[in-house]
Amino acid sequence: MITYIDDHKDLYGVEPICAVLPIAPSTYYAAKTRPLSPRAVRDAELKTQIRRVFETNRSVYGARKIWRALGREGTTVARCTVERLMGELAIAGVVRGTPRRTTRGDESAGRPADLVDRQFAATRPNRLWVADITYLRTWSGFAYAAFVIDVYSRMIVGWQVANHLRTDLALDALEMAIWARNERLDGLVHHSDRGTQYLSIRYSERLADEGAVASVGSRGDSYDNAVAESTIGLYKTELIHRRGPWRGPDDLELATLDYVHWFNHQRLHGAANNVPPAEFEAAYYRHNPKAIAA
Repeated sequence: MITYIDDHKDLYGVEPICAVLPIAPSTYYAAKTRPLSPRAVRDAELKTQIRRVFETNRSVYGARKIWRALGREGTTVARCTVERLMGELAIAGVVRGTPRRTTRGDESAGRPADLVDRQFAATRPNRLWVADITYLRTWSGFAYAAFVIDVYSRMIVGWQVANHLRTDLALDALEMAIWARNERLDGLVHHSDRGTQYLSIRYSERLADEGAVASVGSRGDSYDNAVAESTIGLYKTELIHRRGPWRGPDDLELATLDYVHWFNHQRLHGAANNVPPAEFEAAYYRHNPKAIAA
């Protein structure tokens, strides 16, 4: 009521508004001179921190991730309090839409076996990668983005944006992943859908050169490549749909570069114990120093 009176007193006056509500004018004036309660002071402090975390993280975090981020900073607060204060601030995290498939399989072509069978788990980095391609609308026509993701940490290890769906798109993303890891990939399982880009001879030979083993989903739906679909869903929700419209591939490439760096080094990921993927991998190598030498 006090806020309502403050917002309208210049137009109607305090006493007329109090007569309608009803509330005694003395109650209003007493409330205005009374010191803020400890809860109100705490809420004001938390709102500042909540807005900072929200804006620092591309304005995409919901209550759960803001609550996690505040906890990492040493701020103790209940998740329900974060939800309440976000409501008062009129801010909310982004909500993902329904993913659509981009790659098209060639049913007549031979393909590798499904070595994953929807069991997306890895005991260390570079044991299981997943890859997929998504389409992106721009003013100059469709563009496409290819990603390679390490299942252990959910880190995006390779990516590429182009205006075509040729094998080079997927292969360039793979080359980035190989370069970024800078180690032999013997025994790594590379899982994808049945898209012709991933079944091409050049792509298969490049994996074999590094000692990696190809795996292809057998059922032909998003669950057979769920980790890649989920990561691409985040990319489209947190960047593409939120920051568009986009002029063309060059515009998208720069934005994707910035997004991938944030995703890998700052964004909290539930599958990585609610820390950024790069931090999750660093913790693994810190506790397993022999893995670095290997």
